[in-house]
Parts: sequence; C-alpha cells; structure tokens
Amino acid sequence: MRNYPTIQDIREAQKRLAPLIRHTPLLRAEKIEEVVGCQLYLKPETLQITGAFKIRGALNKVLSLPREEIANGIIASSSGNHAQGLSYAARMLGVKVILVLPVTTPKIKIANTKALGAEVVLFDGDTAARWKRVYEIAEENKYATIHGFEDPMVMAGQGTIGCEILEDLEDVDTVIIPVGGGGLISGIATAIKETKPSVRVIGAEPALTPKYFHSRINKERTSFPLKDTIADGLRISVPGNNPYPIIEKYVDEIILVDDEHIIAGMRTLANDAKLIAEPAASIGIGALLAGSIEVKPDEKVCAVLTGGNWDLCDLAEIYKVAESNER
Repeated sequence: MRNYPTIQDIREAQKRLAPLIRHTPLLRAEKIEEVVGCQLYLKPETLQITGAFKIRGALNKVLSLPREEIANGIIASSSGNHAQGLSYAARMLGVKVILVLPVTTPKIKIANTKALGAEVVLFDGDTAARWKRVYEIAEENKYATIHGFEDPMVMAGQGTIGCEILEDLEDVDTVIIPVGGGGLISGIATAIKETKPSVRVIGAEPALTPKYFHSRINKERTSFPLKDTIADGLRISVPGNNPYPIIEKYVDEIILVDDEHIIAGMRTLANDAKLIAEPAASIGIGALLAGSIEVKPDEKVCAVLTGGNWDLCDLAEIYKVAESNER
C-alpha cells in the first residue's frame, strides 16, 4: 500500500465527504490585514461539525474500510481533535471506538469525545508510548487502528481543505498551515502543489516543538524532547514517518512561532475576526503578527484555522494573562 496520498485520492475524498461535512467558508479578514500587511483570508475549520478539521481525515478513512474490518471497533491515539472526528465517524457507522488520550488533554476535548460515545483511556506518556499502548489494545481485541497523521487516507481527507481553498480563491498566493504530526499539511500541500504549483505553502510550528524545522535543516527526521507549549494540538516530539518526505517535497518553508505570538494570534482572531480559535489554530496568525513570514500588500494569503475546541473560560484566562503581561 502507498504511504502517501495522490491528488486523485484527495479528489475522491472530496466527493465522498461532500454530503457529510461542511465546506467551510473563506473569510476576508480586513481588520487584521491592516496589521499584517497583506490580503488575508481565513479558512475556519473551527466551524466544522466537530469544531476541527480532523473529521475530514477520520471520516474518509473509516468510510474507505470494509465493514468487517471495523466490526469489532476502531482505536487511535490523539491530542483531542482526531478523537472527536473519529468518534463522530464511529457513531455514524454504529461501531465501537476507543481513544487513548494524553493526561494533558484539555477537559473539554475529553468531554466532547465521551459525548460522542467513545471510550476514553487517559495515558501518561509521549506520542510513541501512547501508540505502543494503542497497538497492544488493538491486537488484544482485534480493533482497527486509525492513525491521525501517518495514514494516507487520513491525509487525503485533510487535503480536501486545499481543494476548497483553490475553489474559493483561485488566485491565492500563499497558504499557511499549522504543523503537528504532519498529516494536515501533507494533504493540503499535495492538493495545492499538484493543482497549482506556484502557490507558496508555509508550515507554522511551535518554537517549543521544532521537529520539522530542524529535520529540514538536518536533512533527516529529527526528534525533540516534549516541551509544554500552549498549542497542545501540535505538541509532538518526532516528525511523522510518512508525512516527512511529503513535506520535504511540497512545503516551501517551515517557520517557528513562539507561544506569546500564538496567544497574540488567538486574541487577534477573537477581537478582530470574531472567531474563537484554539492555540494550535492561531499559530499562522501569530506568525504573521510576529513578522515571521514575508508578505506583500497585494499578496493573497490564506491561513488555515484548524480548530476551536478549547474551553471559553480557559481562553478568557489566557487573554487576561496576556493583556496583563503587555501592561
């Protein structure tokens, strides 16, 4: 089996998913443009059915599997949003789903996952250790395992975002995509570069988890010890095995963004675009605010906002602390 999605896989995923998910709008962010110095468009997957883009990949993968393969149930690990997407897909098909989540997962993501009918197992360990436990449970119970960023069909589902961007903004110049495990940017970059190679694709990664940034410098997959970053959805210590070569092929630039700028991005989205976005979703705006990406006044830039699954009280506290620090 191929370990990467083709443009045909992505187009087939788009047809498969069209009646089941939201084609999220592309929103012009005029007020933020005044600060960042370009024509800015937002792709708010925060408005997706489960509050994040992950439903695209999860649903595409589950729908592509034979029913007998998922008869006993499906299992995965996740920082929260893949869990919700997979839980939604499992509920749609009436199959059991088990999610192994980090103990640091925001409570609202755990609650949302359980509300969709999933069995949640909290695990204290890094990404590799969690997946080791997932495979152990899967083997014991004959569950189907669905990886959140290594699976080509999951990547293909995420890549449908790229198709929608090109449909809604044919003359887009630059697309900024958050980088965690790498499945999202792999899918979107494939869709964009295989359709319109002139579009600049930029990956935004937390400065505290610079795995892909340094992998590019070192010309090989490079892991880093896990550090606490406000962008919990992007907190992974090692680049994905399958996404890495795709990113090296299609992504023009990978930039690092400090937590303080991610928080600034969250506040700007709330204040000036009236969008509630979790930290991982705000990293692209944070990069633009920090001046980390060179842009021109007439350049059409699209920032992908990956999700909005954070507790409003927690977000309010972050805004409050950030404002206090600025004073």
